[in-house]
Amino acid sequence: MFCKNHPRMMKLRRYLRGSGRVLAFVFVASIIWLLFDMAALRVSMNDMSGQTLKERLVRERQLFKQQSMVTKVLKGGHPVQRVNPGVTPANNDGPLNVDKLAENVYRGRKRVRIMGDKKVDSKQSNSLQDAKETQETKQSFKKPVDWDVNEKHQLDEGELKTTTKMAAKVVVANENQLQPTIQDNKIVELVKKRDDVAPKPLDKVKNGQAVTTAKLEPHPVKTTANTPIKDVEHEVNSTIKETLVKTNAKDVAVVAKEQLQSDPKPQENVELKENVTVVWKKPGVHKVLPLDMTQSPRNPKAVGQFGRPVIMGDEEDTEVKKRWAEGHFNVHLSDQIPLDRAIPDTRPKTCKANLVHNDLPTTSVIFCFVDEVWSTLLRSVHSVLNRSPPHLLKEVILVDDCSTRDYLNEQLDDYMAQIPKVKIVRLKERQGLIRARMAGAAVATGEVLTFLDSHIECNVGWLEPLLERVYLDHRKVPCPVIEVIGDKDMSYVLVDNFQRGIFKWPLVFGWSPLPVDYIKKNNMTIADPIRCPVMAGGLFSIDRNYFYELGAYDPGLDVWGGENMEISFKIWMCGGEIEIIPCSRVGHIFRGQNPYKFPKDRQKTVERNLARVAEVWLDEYKDLFYGHGYHHLLDKKHIDIGDLTEQIELRKKLKCKSFQWYLDNVYPDAIAPIVKAEGLVFNQGLRKCLLLQKGQLLFETCDLNQQSQHFNYTWLRNLQQQSVCIGPQSKEGSIGLYSCDRASPRLRWVHQLSNSLLGEHIVSDYISSRMCLQGKPKGDGVLLRSCDQNNAFQKWEFTHYF
Repeated sequence: MFCKNHPRMMKLRRYLRGSGRVLAFVFVASIIWLLFDMAALRVSMNDMSGQTLKERLVRERQLFKQQSMVTKVLKGGHPVQRVNPGVTPANNDGPLNVDKLAENVYRGRKRVRIMGDKKVDSKQSNSLQDAKETQETKQSFKKPVDWDVNEKHQLDEGELKTTTKMAAKVVVANENQLQPTIQDNKIVELVKKRDDVAPKPLDKVKNGQAVTTAKLEPHPVKTTANTPIKDVEHEVNSTIKETLVKTNAKDVAVVAKEQLQSDPKPQENVELKENVTVVWKKPGVHKVLPLDMTQSPRNPKAVGQFGRPVIMGDEEDTEVKKRWAEGHFNVHLSDQIPLDRAIPDTRPKTCKANLVHNDLPTTSVIFCFVDEVWSTLLRSVHSVLNRSPPHLLKEVILVDDCSTRDYLNEQLDDYMAQIPKVKIVRLKERQGLIRARMAGAAVATGEVLTFLDSHIECNVGWLEPLLERVYLDHRKVPCPVIEVIGDKDMSYVLVDNFQRGIFKWPLVFGWSPLPVDYIKKNNMTIADPIRCPVMAGGLFSIDRNYFYELGAYDPGLDVWGGENMEISFKIWMCGGEIEIIPCSRVGHIFRGQNPYKFPKDRQKTVERNLARVAEVWLDEYKDLFYGHGYHHLLDKKHIDIGDLTEQIELRKKLKCKSFQWYLDNVYPDAIAPIVKAEGLVFNQGLRKCLLLQKGQLLFETCDLNQQSQHFNYTWLRNLQQQSVCIGPQSKEGSIGLYSCDRASPRLRWVHQLSNSLLGEHIVSDYISSRMCLQGKPKGDGVLLRSCDQNNAFQKWEFTHYF
């Protein structure tokens, strides 16, 4: 140690005085900074080197997987294929090979399978499958349930459970990115009919040019394609881009898939068991599963593959026209399209990254049909089976509403008996869509009911977004975006975004775009759920308990018509919500005519249903319904709409809101004026206004502040002030005052501003000869006189018209 007075210490202290001290501090700090900088540089170089090596290893591993997969497919295998022990790939068609299933069961019509460019007769392709059938398989076929809605009995669950033990062999392949055929900005206008209204579709196919494919027996067919068919290796490279999610507890199917991708053996026995539900029912989220299952790689040259439109040759026209009446669409073409064809993934791109919960509820999918076309019914069922996560699909229930076609009986039983999850319920007599759905719901065991029409095709990822909304709130009723399957060319066509279901008077369903202001106000994207005032009614999911809490459908509704209005008003006004989910898409064949026969008069059936809906749910706005051409329904002698007591009590029990609330909060842009005209009633001849005072009709100087001069011209064509209505007393011309009666034709007047010569007149609707309301020249009353278009005393004006 140096003491303070040591010469060296004193010399150092002199150096560190003043500026010397500053220089010393800067020197030491620079040395420290340099050391830190060198250390950081060394760490960075190590990280870059490690990252480069890691990326190189990942690329090499991916390349190895792709090459392995391509090699296996070119040798006759397929990614994630499950093969039965001892069965060669060439013969392993399995129970879910839909072409063979159809050929085995539907022998009444010759079918031709296309394998590459080689034609194979259906009999030849069936020979091996028929030889494989065993006595055990035949005995395992499921027995359909005979359902009588008039009998109040409980079904034995044993009747609904199948003893079939055939394992479903599937291939998980994301073929949605193959052959995209939809263009985003062009629109096709379809003829919209009241019976079957289609949303506004987008029409043109990219680079769509008609080209002729290989001729199919027995008829040549022309198809329209967007790009040439690519070679097998390129298709596989596109197909293997799977996006199955990584979760804390992986699904058995995902694990099996990863093993097969890393070890490309030509035959691998992988079982996807039904108990995967146990694995998925754990907390957490995952991306929507882009499942698209099929037994073997799809034939890209097949008719209508990838949703391509098909143009029939002239020689086909006769057969097309001959069979059109079977379903009111191109049945001849439908029978030539694969039952498990691929369709383009039309979801918004952001949907693929959406997360859904692992523990979503299970669903029972219910199809109701009567005399449905064989190929469309089977294609509907297979689209559900192929594109729904197995652990979420509890069952598929087919409700046969007393069909008369032979192939929908024993042949359908045989076909569906080979698919464990399918149940068939048969009604003993024709009940109609509404009661058929209730019969299907009665035997369903899933937590959610999903109703679908029987001529649809579910798209990739359709189910989970619907179940996610129910999972978040059991009172939400989600609907998929309903896209268009062309009734003539069977093409799959994208529809406009931001469309919702609405109604127009008199309760006619239609599609309408969301108001632009609403979209901007809520910063909506094309993938956000859309509030829907009225559902189309054919395709939706609903929590089973909530469905019954709402009273299901009104059991007093007959056959078909008005049920979508009834359940829509019920949901919204009783605490629920209806949403259209853009990330869920289902194609639907929209037909210009309803092909179903009604047990009774079709028009009267629909009118009766709508009248029940109006009386229960529309409150004072029901006059708008009757005033749009349904005055005759007010006469109970004309039609009996049945007892409404139970439905009115249900509304009270559920504490449902008013229809005015519905208009204000759910459908504020609806046009729903409570009257057609109101205010002062001005007579052009007298230049005065009509006045009701002390039981007399007089005239006085117009005064908006005088309530006795205010009248309404209602939708029921009544000229009234409060509960007092004006009507003819006799045919001779005298006028009287009556208590308003909505059903009385005596009190109805015709008055409207139009191009009619009598547009400004008030014409009696009760007297057959044209008699008009006329002010007395002295202004001391009114009377009826023969209409004269030039008589100013017969011309009237209201203050406000709606």
